[in-house]
Amino acid sequence: MEQAPLARTLAAHRRARRVVWLTPLVLGVLVLLVWEAVTRAGVVSPFFLPAPSAVAARLWTELTAGQLLAYTWITFVEALLGSVLGAAVAFPLGYLIARNRWAAAGLQPYVAASQALPAVALAPLLVIWVGYGLLPIVLLCALLVFFPILLATILGLRTLDLEVVDAARLDGAHGWSMLRHIEVPMSLPSLLTGLRNGFTLSVTGAVVGEFVMGGRGLGMVLSVQANSADTTGLFATLAVLALLAVVMYAALRVVERLAVDDRPTVRTRFGSRRAARPALRSTS
Repeated sequence: MEQAPLARTLAAHRRARRVVWLTPLVLGVLVLLVWEAVTRAGVVSPFFLPAPSAVAARLWTELTAGQLLAYTWITFVEALLGSVLGAAVAFPLGYLIARNRWAAAGLQPYVAASQALPAVALAPLLVIWVGYGLLPIVLLCALLVFFPILLATILGLRTLDLEVVDAARLDGAHGWSMLRHIEVPMSLPSLLTGLRNGFTLSVTGAVVGEFVMGGRGLGMVLSVQANSADTTGLFATLAVLALLAVVMYAALRVVERLAVDDRPTVRTRFGSRRAARPALRSTS
């Protein structure tokens, strides 16, 4: 008798997951169909808004030629390196701000003020300081990635369950063991969320950097297409950029599911251990 409600709950959960996956797909198809119909009917000139079929044909031509994949790879490498560099600075700094009130009071105003500086304004300075090439673009990506990862780190560490932390301290956890077994696992969802948002922004940083500082990736392709008023090519390149950002976001979402959703939480493990202590005392 108890299995029937469980089966209905699981079936409802599966239906809800299908709706979550199908809704954006159906919406996207509808938008493309309306877009195609509007363009073919002559409501908007193809010069300003090319038809999706024309964009798809252009995209296929560029992909089969092979050059677009090479440009995409360069932009991906720039974004990835910038994300890794930004995360390498944001994680320890976020831990310091979250755990030390003097560091928080001293650093937070400057960190917040740094976000008021637009990336386009920083790009010429990076060129003056480090020159042209890969390095300034990576640094620009790191600057864009840094802030969302820093905020997610601070939020994750400041919202830990104090009861679990106290229980871990009673079990002898401190320093590195506390960080490894308690603080990182419990704040992992927040940390991975910051990474997902930061990695997506890194694609924007790579394109902006190539616009301003030169480069050999998709930003350079967009600049050439804009100068030649190649609207169809612009839409095709933008589609590749959007797909690149989606792939990076989805890959980190898979990592998040594997690391967080399918394993017992720290709360569960330490909660069971805390519950077991009174029983052990009573038996002894």
